[in-house]
Formats: sequence, structure tokens, C-alpha cells
Amino acid sequence: MIRTARFHVTITAVIRASRLTKIPTPATTFPRTAGAKSCVPVMFNNIVYFIIVLLVFEINHPDKTSGESFSFFLAMLFLTWMAFAAYCHWGFQTLRKRFKEGVQAHGSLAIAYHRLTGRLAILSVFLFALTVYVLNMKYWIQKIPGCDQFSSLQGLCAILLFFVYLSTIWYFACPCYRTLFRQEITRRSYIRSNLRLNLPILFPWIVLALLIDLISLSPLRGVARLFTGFGGNLLFFAGFIVLLMIYMPGIIQYWWGCRPLPDTTKSKTLRTFLESRGFKYRELLNWPIFEGQMMTAGIMGFLPRYRYILITDSLMEILNTEELKAVMAHEMGHAKYRHLLFYVLFLLGFMVVSFGLQDFLEYLLYMHPFITKMMSSGNSQSINAVYLALSLPMLVILVVYFRYIMGFFMRNFERQADLYAAGVMGSPGPVINSLKKIAYFSGKTMDVPSWHHFSIRQRIDCLMKTLEEPGLIGRHNRFLAMCFLGYLTAMIVLGYTLNFSPLKQRILYSVLEKELNERIQSDPENISLYQDYAMVCNEMGKYDKAIRAYETIIALDPDQALALNNLAWILVTCPDKRLRNPGRGLELAQKAVTLERSAVFLDTLAEAYYENGFIRKAIQTSREALVAARENRQYYDKQLKKFLASGRKEKGVKSTFDLL
Repeated sequence: MIRTARFHVTITAVIRASRLTKIPTPATTFPRTAGAKSCVPVMFNNIVYFIIVLLVFEINHPDKTSGESFSFFLAMLFLTWMAFAAYCHWGFQTLRKRFKEGVQAHGSLAIAYHRLTGRLAILSVFLFALTVYVLNMKYWIQKIPGCDQFSSLQGLCAILLFFVYLSTIWYFACPCYRTLFRQEITRRSYIRSNLRLNLPILFPWIVLALLIDLISLSPLRGVARLFTGFGGNLLFFAGFIVLLMIYMPGIIQYWWGCRPLPDTTKSKTLRTFLESRGFKYRELLNWPIFEGQMMTAGIMGFLPRYRYILITDSLMEILNTEELKAVMAHEMGHAKYRHLLFYVLFLLGFMVVSFGLQDFLEYLLYMHPFITKMMSSGNSQSINAVYLALSLPMLVILVVYFRYIMGFFMRNFERQADLYAAGVMGSPGPVINSLKKIAYFSGKTMDVPSWHHFSIRQRIDCLMKTLEEPGLIGRHNRFLAMCFLGYLTAMIVLGYTLNFSPLKQRILYSVLEKELNERIQSDPENISLYQDYAMVCNEMGKYDKAIRAYETIIALDPDQALALNNLAWILVTCPDKRLRNPGRGLELAQKAVTLERSAVFLDTLAEAYYENGFIRKAIQTSREALVAARENRQYYDKQLKKFLASGRKEKGVKSTFDLL
């Protein structure tokens, strides 16, 4: 048997750069919403922005020293913010002026408002990256007491800066928001409402980052090892997300200041309606988001004990009883079809694919000599350049996955909930009327696009089709089932290919072979490098190269037991019989055992005896190996049985006893 324990450590050690931080994926515990919103879509967009910001910060490798003073850093940070604030002011003032002059339709101005806030948010991400990589922000954050030990604290400091940029957008957007969407809200309340709405996006990440910090600092090494590797990571994240999805709704409803709906005629009617449909939930809550002026409703939690239905005051005010029932039916549809559980699967699917794909990209990148030289230079700017090169494809994949793949299912889940509500109400009328009222009172946003919701007009058109096509609901359900089946199949295939397939192993070994070969050229007498190189070549099936490497080791040090044993095994068992030399293999194995009488080496000697026809000695040595073995005893027992079975066939041997 070849001893490979050291080789498995070498796989991660040979690539000199630190492993790239996995893309953070905050668990979505936010409500599934109905109706037209002006700020809830921004919350969904911000989920992606926060993931990108955290990734940009985490992969940064700060300089060990700063060429500039802290005062210079603060001055540049302030000037950057001032320029950003001036641009925000100009953008929203221009939009407000166009509205007052009436040069553009109100609906198109609403679209322009959303596009402007989106562009400014993207610009804030760019400025954040500039601060991290040009102004060396991470270096200064690590100077804060405690931050050097806790990456979660470093991340919180970084996110604080990003929230400064977002708050700047909200500050200058507020007057325009009031004008376009007919809302009476102060700037202070508008910014506070946005913060209360968006901060829960980070709750999962904060808890997860803190847990990882505590695990990494734990004196119990077994706890840390339990969550290493792909399987441990997957189990940890999956369990964390599931627990979060169960308990987070209860936390968020307090954070948002939700209270049970007061006992009015409408609220009593809604509770009676939900009970008549056998729908189980914890509480029907008032959602005071943006002082209750936003016209929206939502549902949180997939377990009835932790399930909450949220509705704002303004929606309760503008809709009649039947229309409110339609909104409740829409939220019931999300629960009936388990949409929140599907979002958990989408997050886990992205995690599985991103883990494997990131490894692939990293291995492929390291195959280029230029990248290897940059990583070995020790220069932080060079290392950051490599990390960015590794991260850019992942950022593109992240945006594509959430924006187009997950967005496709989100839009169609909303349509499924609309159609379910139409079925529950017996007619699409109440659902359509509620959508029309929401569009009108929220600023005529019938055609505002969204990557996670169809527009109000598209939703109404689909509902109208149910009057002409009664089978539309069933067809849409089957369509979604087929789409999800296709997605699941693709994720399983990709997950296996990127994490477990022989292709990944071949790429990894190719990277290791190349890296070790380059190291050997610069240090030709390093025995450890030759041992690692020989093991990699053996795993790749390049036995001739492995033999030459072991021969070099023995020439440098004739008493290298590991090299003697491993070379003996190859010479005795090599699949390429042209490379076999059982006689020399036996000599090498005997010498290795004299140096170290371990189970692994004894097994190699037993195999060498067997291949040279010394069956009795093979059985005796194999039995000794089995007694010495502390692990993998099943393998040694199988070897012994093989030798015993061969021994019985020998001429003149009558029983197993004769062989011992």
C-alpha cells in the first residue's frame, strides 16, 4: 500500500495563496409580497449588492503597512463621499424638475426614479471597492482593537461604509419619492424606514460570520474540523439556513415594529376568511413600513407556528373587504406551494455550484505561470489582482443566477400565487381590482419593470386570461414543476461535476504537478518536493514519472522509508506491466520494513512476497500487518483473505493451517 496521508495535506498546502473566501449568501427570510411597491424591489436588489460588497471586502489582501497616513485616508474618503452626494443631489433634482415641468409621463418618471436609484446603488458598490483596494480600507479597519481577531467585526465596519452611501441616496431621493408616489414622509423617517427594511438582510450573515469566528477560535480542534470540507460546509450552511428560516420571522417582525392588527370590521373579516380556508398562521400583523404608507402585504415563515401575515395601513384603507381577501388568498398561495422552501433550495443550489466552480476557476488560473509568480511574490497588490481575477467570473455568475434563474422562478411564483388567489375567490375580479388600486394610489406604476415580479399590467393580463382559459392555472403549475425539475437536474449534474467528478481531480492534479515541478527546478535537492511530486504522478497514472521521482529520492537518501515503500508498491502492482519489477520491489519493501515496521509497509512487503510467489511469507506478513493496523482494518483483512485463497490453490497445501 502507498502511504498518502501526507499527500492529502499537501493538496491544500502546495498552492501558496490562501483559499478564496466563499461567496456569502444571506438567507432570504423576507416576506413574499403582493402588489406594487416602490421600495420593496430595492430590498431585493440590495440583497445582491450586499453579497457583492461582502465578497469584495473579504477577498481583499491588505498591505502590511500603509504608505499614507490615517488622516489622508479619512480626507480621501470624505472627498469621495462629497462627490457622490453631489451627483445624487443633481440626479434627483433633475428628475423632480422634469416631473414639475410635466415634460414626461408620470409612469415613465417612476421608471426613471427606480433606474436612477439602481444606478446610484451600483455606483456606491464601485466606490466601496475603490475604497477597499485603492485607499486600503481593510488595513485601517484591522487596526481597530478586536477587529484583527474577528472577521465578522471587520465586515460590519465595511458594511457601515456601504450604508453611508445608501443613506446618502435615500436622503436625496426622499423629496422625489414624496412627489412621485404621493407620500407624506420626512427625510428622517424615510431613511429610518429604509434602514429598518434593509438591515434584516444582514442578520443571517452577522450570525453566520460570528459563528464561524467562534468555531475558528475554539480550542476544540474537533469542532473546527467537523465543519471543514465540502460536506461539512454544506451540512453547516443547510442547517443554519433552515433554522434561520424557522426562527428569523419572529425576530424580524419585532425589528420592523409589527403589531397585531386591531379588531376592526375588516381585520375580523380577514381572520374569519383565513380560518374558513383552514389556513394556519401565528398572527396577522400591521406592517408599519414607511409609516404604513407603502401599499403592500407579505408573508413570512413556512411553519404555521412561526408564520406571520403582514399588511400595511394604507393597503387596509384603500382596499375593500373582497379585495383584501384576494390579497390574503395571494399570501395563502405562497404558503400552499411552499415557495419559501424553494428559496432555501435555490440558496443551497447556488452554494453547491459556487463552491465547486470557484475551485475550478482557482485551479485553472493557477495553471498559468504568470499567476503563480504573482502569488509567490508576496506583494499584496499582485495578490489582490489575482483574487479579483478569480472573483469577477463568480460575481457575474452570482448576478446571472439571482437576476435571471432565481428571478425567473420568483416572477412565476408570484403569478402562481395570483392564479391561486383567483381560484380561491372564484373569479380574478377581486385580485385585478386590488392590483389596479395599488397601481393607481402608489403612483400609476402599472408598467414598472422588476426582475422578481411581473409588472402590474402583465399580472392583470394573465389573470384576465383565466376567464377565457379555465385550464390556465393547471398549465402554469405543470410548467413550473417542469422548470423546477430541469433546474434540479442541472444543479445535481453541475454539483457532482464541480465537486466530485474525476474531471475536477484531474485538473487539481495537473495544477499540483505543474506547481511542484516548478518548485523542484528551483530546489532540486528537496526530498519533500520529490515525494509530493511522485504521489501526484501516481494519482494521475503517470507511473514512469513517479518511479523516476522515487529513484531520485533514494539516490539522495537511501534510507527514506516512505520512498522505498511507495516505489516498491508501484514496481509490484503497477497497472502498466512494462514498468513492473517484482524482484526489485521485494528488495525495496524489505528494506522499508527494516526501517519502519508499520502496517502500511508490512502490507507492501506482503504484496511483494505474493507477486514473487512466496505465498506463505505473504500470509504471515499480511497477518502481522492486520494485527498492527489501527485503521482501515477491513482492507487488511481483505488482503489476508486474498493471500489465503491463493495459498489453498498451491499444490501440496491441504488446509489453511498448513499456511500459517
